[in-house]
Amino acid sequence: MESGLTLTNDMRLVLGLVGFTMAMFLFERIRADLVALVVLVILGITGLIPPEEIFSGFSGNAVMSIMATMILGAGLDRTGALNRLAGWLLRRGHGKEQRLLTLTTLIAGLNSSFMQNPSVMALYLPVAARLSSRSGLAMSRLLLPLAAAIVMGAALTMVGNSPLILLNDLLVSANNNLPSGMATLEQLPMFAPAPVGVVLLAASLLYFRFYGNRKLAELEDGGGENVTPARTESYFARTYGIEGDVFELVVSAESPLVGMSVAEAESMHDAPLLLALKSGNDTRLAPPADMRIWVGSVLGVMGPRQQVHDFAQNHFLRMSSRLRNLGDLFNPARAGISEAVVPPTSRFIGKSARELRLRQQAGISLLAINRDKQVIRDDVRSTTLRAGDMLVFHSIWQDLARAAESRDFAVVTDYPKGEQRPHKFKLAMGIFAITIVIALTGKLPVALTLMTGVAGMLLAGVLKMDEAYAAINWKTVFLTAGLIPLGWAMDSSGAAAWVAGHTLDKLPDGMPPWALQIVLAILTTAFSLVISHVGATIVMVPIAINLALAVGGNPTAFALIAALSASNNLMTASNPVMSMITGPANYSARELWRVGAPLSLIYTVVAVTVVNLMFWGAR
Repeated sequence: MESGLTLTNDMRLVLGLVGFTMAMFLFERIRADLVALVVLVILGITGLIPPEEIFSGFSGNAVMSIMATMILGAGLDRTGALNRLAGWLLRRGHGKEQRLLTLTTLIAGLNSSFMQNPSVMALYLPVAARLSSRSGLAMSRLLLPLAAAIVMGAALTMVGNSPLILLNDLLVSANNNLPSGMATLEQLPMFAPAPVGVVLLAASLLYFRFYGNRKLAELEDGGGENVTPARTESYFARTYGIEGDVFELVVSAESPLVGMSVAEAESMHDAPLLLALKSGNDTRLAPPADMRIWVGSVLGVMGPRQQVHDFAQNHFLRMSSRLRNLGDLFNPARAGISEAVVPPTSRFIGKSARELRLRQQAGISLLAINRDKQVIRDDVRSTTLRAGDMLVFHSIWQDLARAAESRDFAVVTDYPKGEQRPHKFKLAMGIFAITIVIALTGKLPVALTLMTGVAGMLLAGVLKMDEAYAAINWKTVFLTAGLIPLGWAMDSSGAAAWVAGHTLDKLPDGMPPWALQIVLAILTTAFSLVISHVGATIVMVPIAINLALAVGGNPTAFALIAALSASNNLMTASNPVMSMITGPANYSARELWRVGAPLSLIYTVVAVTVVNLMFWGAR
């Protein structure tokens, strides 16, 4: 096959686009969804994909399935299913660390089989926080096993993660370029990869039971901070230096603060944290930076008593530890301090709190940022935010819940949520169970089955339509739909066949198919570290199919190994799930590699072995 292929201009262009995509994802000069859009436009303008087909990715089964899993997950969350789960896990754990760990990771792994991995992680962060604060189990001991189980459990179904969702569309598109007489590649049913998922999830549980937990304990003993998110003064004082009580400061006529804006006041030397302001009838928690301070204004500030006392004396402010004016605002049942992590899909990335106008737009004060074990307190509102940052907020809980719906940050702290619908819990679970039964027994496409469940939840009032729209992460949708045509172009231009042929040329003659599959799995894993799991799938699945054709292997088996391996990133923050836990658990890059790399090797061996057993005897 390889000797008959010469490098054409179309192939060069497609491979150039792959190289461009890899470079942009690696150096992050342009955000990922914009890169996908640029690639999409170039493919259409150059005619590599016919203009009438270029936007088909947006209406494809893959994108519809991704949107449906996001909405179904939001519906289950609205009913308080995760809060119930946390209580159940605590009761079943009986205070025993190992039992609690095993139960939590197992249930999370099962949940990830029908929801997008980052969504599952976002839902489980508050559950982990509650378990941690009540059991005393450090977050560093809990979150890595949890993330690993979520990644492994996603292989139980074809909708657990984006690579497997994309796989069916890529298999169908590959049929256009198969050799004549070759049997058509069929789409895989919903639970086709279940044997792989079961073994992977079991391997993850056993790995942490007999090795990983011990390694995490060693890292913890080596001086790592036990981050246990909870609304406790001692925790925030120890971790962020945020300490002291809340005081009221009344502004006198002689005070230099009169006429100043909030931003000017809080930038003064030795100023305490300014959390609230009452001017006339206008009382604000997290007051906007441009709100003015006048005679008689009441400032709600937080800090050590002596610091606040000195600030009040130096600036002619009357200090009171009794909250006569702002008591309702600072009621712990209504407001408090929380932590949130910035996911890789957030629009906050590359912007500062000042640019985002968090106080004015969302009623949230940013107090500190925890980044790579460094706490940023000085000029925190001007600091540009990155993926994985831990943000410390002070806000009214309802404002926090409303802002969290945007999915621009995932709240780690367990706090009183916004509108929940616990009375719809049984209805939501019933609809979800029916959806799974249809997927198991029916002949409907996966995307249509999942959308049936979405329609059921909307009609039953589990979710409102606007909440369903808010549950969709449009960055993920654009990234996926924009890159899908690149996979088609890899196939139709012959670039995938050319790469497959040259790969075989470089490998020893007579290499058995299983050894070639291990090379394919490792190469796909390496790609996923650089260009994300979606990019790795789109580039590597067409190459995997062509490798199989060249050596007489089963194209579907090779393609499935590539799709599974695209999610096999348990050691770097380029995996969306891993990036969400590095901040809350305070992991360093070295710690992730030490614990995650051996598990990734196990993942490769399990995926290749089980897929070969599944396709034993089939071409």
